[in-house]
Amino acid sequence: MVGRTGGLCLNAGGYSPGMDELIDLEERGWRALATEGAAERFYHEVLDDEPLMLLPGGLRIADREEMVRLMSRTPWEAYRLSEPTVTRPSNDVGVVDYVAHAVREGGAYAALVSSHYVRRGDGWRLYFHQQTPR
Repeated sequence: MVGRTGGLCLNAGGYSPGMDELIDLEERGWRALATEGAAERFYHEVLDDEPLMLLPGGLRIADREEMVRLMSRTPWEAYRLSEPTVTRPSNDVGVVDYVAHAVREGGAYAALVSSHYVRRGDGWRLYFHQQTPR
């Protein structure tokens, strides 16, 4: 697991930095989630204008600012991402899925994660994100 000090964590399944820009973007997101104050900046930059998140406990969030607030709460103490894959239905759409293991105050967490990105004129934007507990 990678702690708040950072470092590469997507190292299972033959991953290496630069393998895919969308996997790199996901790793940057988790690094921001594990760094006090970084998540708000990161998600303001990467979220699409009308994103959707489906999270454990039946939580459905379709409000961009609510997502930023939620992602900016208690940082993860450590995380590990494994088995990453990327599917590109078109040049401007990408789907990343992987397994996430993370720890923070309150306990351990494991989920199958899927993030869907859309390429906009100024880069990739996170349009849809879902976490299914394992």
